[in-house]
Amino acid sequence: MNAADILERLSVPWRHGAHVDLTGIVCADRLDLSGRDLPGVDFSGARFPQGIDAQGARFQGLAWFRGAVFGGPSLFQRARFVSDARLEETQFDHLADFTEAEFRGIARFDAARFAQGASFAGSVSYGNVSLAHADFGAAANFHDAEYLGGIWCDHTTFAASTDFTGIQIHGRLWLRGAQVQGARLNADRFPLSYGYAYT
Repeated sequence: MNAADILERLSVPWRHGAHVDLTGIVCADRLDLSGRDLPGVDFSGARFPQGIDAQGARFQGLAWFRGAVFGGPSLFQRARFVSDARLEETQFDHLADFTEAEFRGIARFDAARFAQGASFAGSVSYGNVSLAHADFGAAANFHDAEYLGGIWCDHTTFAASTDFTGIQIHGRLWLRGAQVQGARLNADRFPLSYGYAYT
């Protein structure tokens, strides 16, 4: 499918309990969703060889990218995920940028691969953020992120120079098996953590 076809499929009003099924599609060109109000959509297993621009987009229903592959930059700055964001096993071959994104449901990135790192600077999540078994091939930026539902980093692998300064964790902090450049990730990297820490 080309981007224009995808945009036409997504040009329907949001309805509770409904979503647009785009599982397994291959987008022939760069998909531009920037600034759009979107219905629920399932992009599980989709491929975006040239990446995606979803800056300022508002995902009003489910936003599933499970097992998707982004060959180009993935720009989700200031995106709003009104329901659950599912990005487990997603492969980001270029920078994944979620700067100032807002997750009102869960933000699930289990087993995701961030080849060029990621930015979650200034992001906010009202549900749990899960990075279990995720792998960051380059530094990630969590500066001033705020996670009201806690963060789950079970056996997560972070690169050196990952920035956790100013991050606030208001729920469970799970760091069992988490590493930064082969060294254990300790709870003292999260000085503004207000819940239980599991290390």
